[in-house]
Amino acid sequence: MNPAQQLHQAGQSLWLDSISRRLLTTGTLARHIAERAVTGLTSNPTILGHAMAASSDYDDSLQRHVLKAVHDPQNLVYAVAMEDLTAAAELFLPTWESTEGVDGYVSVEIPPGLAYAADRSIQAGRRLHRQAGLSNILVKVPGTPAGLTAVEQLTSDGIGTNVTLLFSDGHYLRAADAYLRGLEKRANTGLSLDVPSVASIFVSRWDKSADPLLPSPLHGKLGLAMTQKVYASYRSLLASERWQALAKVGARPQRVLWASTSTKDPAFPDTYYLGKLAAPDTINTMPEKTLLAFADHGEPIELMRPDYATATQRVADIAAHGVDVDALAESLQRQGARAFEADWIALLDAIAAKAKAVTQSSRQSVRIGARSRGPIDNDGVDSGC
Repeated sequence: MNPAQQLHQAGQSLWLDSISRRLLTTGTLARHIAERAVTGLTSNPTILGHAMAASSDYDDSLQRHVLKAVHDPQNLVYAVAMEDLTAAAELFLPTWESTEGVDGYVSVEIPPGLAYAADRSIQAGRRLHRQAGLSNILVKVPGTPAGLTAVEQLTSDGIGTNVTLLFSDGHYLRAADAYLRGLEKRANTGLSLDVPSVASIFVSRWDKSADPLLPSPLHGKLGLAMTQKVYASYRSLLASERWQALAKVGARPQRVLWASTSTKDPAFPDTYYLGKLAAPDTINTMPEKTLLAFADHGEPIELMRPDYATATQRVADIAAHGVDVDALAESLQRQGARAFEADWIALLDAIAAKAKAVTQSSRQSVRIGARSRGPIDNDGVDSGC
C-alpha cells in the first residue's frame, strides 16, 4: 500500500486539483483512481487556462462548438471544459454511488469576476448546475461576502457547492453558516436536505506570505496552525445542537477540504503538507505532481487533532513577530480572487484568438471547397472546370 492509499485508509479523501483532455484520453485519471486512491477532482481558472490555452488538444472541440454558433469566449470555455468535467464525473460515479453521495465529486467554478456580485453569482451557479446535468458536480463559489450570499441561495435551491478561497477560521465559520442557513430554508419548506457541500481552506499561501517576516523555526507553521483551528471548529460545529437538528432530518456535513497543499518553499520536502493534514472526514486536493510525489515517497501520516487551544497559541506566537493574521486572511482572499480573475481573462483572450482562427480556417475551407467543385450545372451536378 503506497502512502496515498494509506492516507485514504486514514479517513481522508484525496482529490486531484487538475483537469486536462490528455489526463482523460490517456487513462491517467483512471489510473490515479485505481492506484492512488483518488476519489474526486477540483478545477479553477488557472487549471483550465493551462489545459485549454497551452495546447492543441481542444482545437477540435472548439471548432465543433464554433460551427454550432457558440462564439462568446466564456460560453466556449464552459462548453469545452464541461466535456472534460462531465467525463471525469462519470469516472467518479462509482465512488459517488458506493459512498452514497459523500465522495466522488468534480467542481466547476463560476466566473471569477463575479466574486463580489451575489445575484450574478447565483444566476451563474444555477446555469452551470443545469449545464452539468450530473449529481456529482459541485458549483465552485468564492467565500467572499457576496459569494456566501450565493452559497446560501444555491444550497436553498438544492445545488451542491464548493466554497473556495477560504483562509481563516472565521472564513470557514461564515461559509458553514451560509450552508446551514440554506439547509434551514429547505427544512422550513419540507424539502430534502441531501445537498452536498465542501469548504475549501487554502494552506500554503499563508506560509508563502508570512514566512519572509518570521524566524526560520516558524517557517511553514502558520498554514498548519490555521488548518488545525479550522478542523477544531469543524468538529465543534458537527457536535452543535444546530447541526444535530439538521442531521436528524437528513442533512449531510459540509466537509472541510484542504487546498493549496503543494509546497511553495524549496527548503521543505515536496510532500511537506500532505501527511500533516491527515484528518478523518476531510478532503485534500492536490496537483498531480504533488500526488505522484506523495504516492512515491510521502512522509509518515500524522493525524491532526482538533486542538483549538494549541493552534491558537501557535498563531499568537507568529502574530508576535508582526504578522496581523486577521488582516492577512482578508488580503489573501482578495489577492486570490484577483489572481483567478486575471487568469480567467487571460484564458478568455486565448480562447477568443483560437476561436477566431478556427472561424477563419473554416471559411477558407469553404471557399477552397467551392472553387474546387467548380460551377454547378442546371441538374445540380458538378460540371468540372
